Amino acid sequence: MDAEFWHSRWAENRIGFHLNDINPVLAKYWPRLNTTRSDTVLVPMCGKSVDLTWLAEKHDNVIGIELSDIAVKAFFSEQFYIPTVTSIGCGQTLYEFDEITIHCGDFFATRIDPVDIVYDRAALIAMPPTLRQMYAEHLLSMVKAGGRILLVTLDYPQAEMDGPPFSVTKGEVEQLFAGCKITHLDRDDADESHPRRKRGLSRFAEEVWLIEV
Repeated sequence: MDAEFWHSRWAENRIGFHLNDINPVLAKYWPRLNTTRSDTVLVPMCGKSVDLTWLAEKHDNVIGIELSDIAVKAFFSEQFYIPTVTSIGCGQTLYEFDEITIHCGDFFATRIDPVDIVYDRAALIAMPPTLRQMYAEHLLSMVKAGGRILLVTLDYPQAEMDGPPFSVTKGEVEQLFAGCKITHLDRDDADESHPRRKRGLSRFAEEVWLIEV
């Protein structure tokens, strides 16, 4: 993962990947994870997503991991939260407010106690092919046995567009999470009016997966 690339995207406010509203996929499929309020939820590469606030209304412990301090500070500012900020070494800073904790720093250097649930909308698809196996292994090391992952991926001809976000195929999801139970929940194929299709992609789809560890 090219840290400078992501730092520059946030510094220049080139964040087309950010959603201003709750992700409809999250609201639609969260019940499939059979969560309880006491479940700890992890959101890798969380940015300044308002999904964190939605999750915090349902869970007592929501943990984000984000490389960009610009994104983390923007999240708390836009939500009118005043966090406690603590440097914890190894280039990591901890931001805490009520149910929400965000680790600001390199995902691969982050160490947390295993969580019950993961919501990955933007992390795996941000990883180039060379880092995806390492990403999946590190992510799974953060999940308790019996934990669940709600994963969102994209499927499009990679040769037709440079990532990120990258295309991650069904076969790659199955390879990365081999040994887990994988359920394909949804596939939404975009029509010609979709912005990505207008840029020349012959097809573009968002897919949703339930992965049980």
